[in-house]
Amino acid sequence: MAKTFLRDDNFVPITNEGFIATKSITYVASTTGATGSTTLFTVTGDVLVKVFAVCSVDLDSDGVATIETGITGNTAGLIALTTATTIDAGEIWKDNSPATIVSIPSSQILTIGTDIKQKITDATIKAGTLTFYCLWNPLSADGDVVAA
Repeated sequence: MAKTFLRDDNFVPITNEGFIATKSITYVASTTGATGSTTLFTVTGDVLVKVFAVCSVDLDSDGVATIETGITGNTAGLIALTTATTIDAGEIWKDNSPATIVSIPSSQILTIGTDIKQKITDATIKAGTLTFYCLWNPLSADGDVVAA
């Protein structure tokens, strides 16, 4: 499947970090903020990924909700377990200390179509919005990442 870089008005690639897949989630306790795992990105083949999220509306929870991002069997492998209410508008979530300025996350290799998931535990997230970004490069000929 052919992919292209996002480009500015002068057709210059916006990133030198690879392709970009995004997924925005507005959390509601009974649906998108419920406890459990949700697939963020579907992965095909072998890929190199960097994952982070940008918060546009403070996360709020019923109790002490925690959230992490990773894969089945390593649910915090990409973004560490974090108390949801510590993720505020204007912050970037790439580890358990969200901040307004962060470095690009380190690259991780995912193989054989290992999907990227978020996991909410302990309580529901009743409000807030995160946009997840997956910067990625294919390693195998069939390597691909798309928002779920």
